[in-house]
Amino acid sequence: MKVELSKLHRLFYPQVPLLLSASHGERVSCMPVVAYASISDTPPLVGVACNPHAFTYRLCVKARAFSLSLLDADRLGAMEKLATVSGARVKDKLSEVGLGHTAGTKVDAPVVSGSVATIECSLQSRRRYGDHFLLVGRVEACYASDDFSDFWAYKRYRPILYTGWRDGMSTYAGP
Repeated sequence: MKVELSKLHRLFYPQVPLLLSASHGERVSCMPVVAYASISDTPPLVGVACNPHAFTYRLCVKARAFSLSLLDADRLGAMEKLATVSGARVKDKLSEVGLGHTAGTKVDAPVVSGSVATIECSLQSRRRYGDHFLLVGRVEACYASDDFSDFWAYKRYRPILYTGWRDGMSTYAGP
């Protein structure tokens, strides 16, 4: 079957979505992202592809910092709300969808409370690739729940497996 090039990204699904969070001034925003990668060990760098029209992207650039958070499947509802509420229309998007947050330990970015893992980054660079920008963050701190010890044990953590947007966030729960 031939796949339309505009749907190429769907071949990468399922993906474990991360929450990209940033704040600047009194504004807090967050959005789910599925286009990300660890791009260097030394120095530790991560890359996140973002639509430049997204309010969260603009806050990342202004703040020069962001966090990435991993949520358990029991918080899927909050993640779906994040994908439907515009950060430009609310003062604190995380609070708006019922997610608490604290200040980062190393960077000035919100960290989602109760995340199973968090990566705090200072913005090292950004570069346009087609219709998106690649944000490159230098990892300043990272931490995870005790279900992680070199690798995920999956004793308590249940990942969200995003499979696309079909009348809402679609996920794969297994056979």
